[in-house]
Amino acid sequence: MQSNEHGPIVILGTGGTIAGTAADPHDNVGYRAAQLGVADLVAAVPALARWPLETEQVAQLDSKDMDFGVWQLLAQRVAHHLARPEVRGVVVTHGTDTLEETAYFLHRLLAPAKPVVMVAAMRPASALRPDGPQNLLDAVTVAATPGARGVLAVLAGQVHSGLEVRKAHTYRLDAFGSGDAGPLGYVEEGRLRQLRDWPQGEPLGLACLPASPAGWPWVEIVSSHAGADGRWAAALAGLPVQGLVVVGTGNGTVHERLEAELVRAQARGVRVLRCSRCAEGVVVPTGRQALPSAGALTPWKARVELMLQLMAAG
Repeated sequence: MQSNEHGPIVILGTGGTIAGTAADPHDNVGYRAAQLGVADLVAAVPALARWPLETEQVAQLDSKDMDFGVWQLLAQRVAHHLARPEVRGVVVTHGTDTLEETAYFLHRLLAPAKPVVMVAAMRPASALRPDGPQNLLDAVTVAATPGARGVLAVLAGQVHSGLEVRKAHTYRLDAFGSGDAGPLGYVEEGRLRQLRDWPQGEPLGLACLPASPAGWPWVEIVSSHAGADGRWAAALAGLPVQGLVVVGTGNGTVHERLEAELVRAQARGVRVLRCSRCAEGVVVPTGRQALPSAGALTPWKARVELMLQLMAAG
């Protein structure tokens, strides 16, 4: 599917800090997220008038409260607009807290041949120097770039792949990175400087999603650490949990007591993936693993991946 270089770009709003406000313009942390509509965000950036844009409010929430219902609706609306031949690309305004999970979910599900650009902000719209307007302008610039494809994230002038992006800082404006892979490119004065290829992949397709979000598989995250004894994993395995992601230490290593419980859970049919709590690097195979590795995935992306695998398997 090829994008129309003269067609509209659709901007879907879901809330987040980029749409947040605070009573005091000096307050960059005590704001309320998701207070402004996506049309208001676009109207606040006059430079966006150079492109034909359409806006749609899909949800209005703080992204820490993101849920499967919003994901399902967002995926459906993104797919709907991508299927319109005249649409050039889609931009999704989102909160920073779970942006990496939503980006991974959308790319694995849709692997779009047009750009789907996630954009967010670390400061509310009411701040003295909000970062949202520039980020939104940069996101539309990337969405309008000929040949762009896949789910991307644009923040602080950096372009990341939805497969790799992760929030790496609690407060800084340049809070996002892509681990060892690094950014796909940079937006500099309205132009994209591309460093790597666009993300690829085979789409799982909307058909793998259950009819209702209530039917999504239950996948939880447990962590390995000094003194881990596995009782939490054993308790979860005794419930109708379908998957467990274990956040290992170092190279995905897991405390022996926790590992023993996870191996027992795996034998009973619970799917398990093992990753690392380290901020960078991949889980390197050693040939002695009792639990399958999630490779380069962060724990949060590994959870999304396991849910999607379970849904695709029916």
